[in-house]
Amino acid sequence: KIIRFIKCKVINMFTNKPFILASSSKSRFKILQTVGLDFKSKKPTCDEELLKKKLNNKKTKPLYLAKSLAKEKAKSVAKKYKNKTVIGCDTIIIFNNKLLNKAKNKAEAFLKIKKLNGKKHKIISVISVFKNGKEVWSHSQSSTVKIRKLKDTEIKKYISQSGTEILSSVGCYQIELLGPTIIEKTTGDFFNIMGFPLFPFLKFLKKDSYKT
Repeated sequence: KIIRFIKCKVINMFTNKPFILASSSKSRFKILQTVGLDFKSKKPTCDEELLKKKLNNKKTKPLYLAKSLAKEKAKSVAKKYKNKTVIGCDTIIIFNNKLLNKAKNKAEAFLKIKKLNGKKHKIISVISVFKNGKEVWSHSQSSTVKIRKLKDTEIKKYISQSGTEILSSVGCYQIELLGPTIIEKTTGDFFNIMGFPLFPFLKFLKKDSYKT
């Protein structure tokens, strides 16, 4: 209990300024909650799919798309909470230079995992921080994941064991849950693969805590 108390005090001293997470993602919520940050989660009101359709074309670079989505998510919540710090985040997956979308059902999840089977794909996550209705900080980070070479029976078993929860993940896997059973190798930050580049964000909060 004493160690936990000291840990919380250290976190509060350097990073614990209350903020709003503009996301309904369970993974992002869990990451921030685990390190003891003081925040509330609010679902963004922007039309993410409509924005993707507008921006997702051959001329749009994936990083620009992710930055735009993260910014719009934060902005949509910041409009309602004007005096609060709002954090938006977006994660995309690039495979064969193409943007992957979330699977709508288990059948699509099977086809997606089969497509990624034995191959690498890139994960890009972007954080956007809004204060007083304006973006004051942003950060992007990329990681690489390689899915193991799987038989159809293995994919079906994995989907059956994972349940519909994997449909909330673009890659149809959650590295903090059963994802490692189908992953062969990862390169880059673990938290970024989960969907939130935690360490750069904590560094920002520590620096921001000294501002008046």
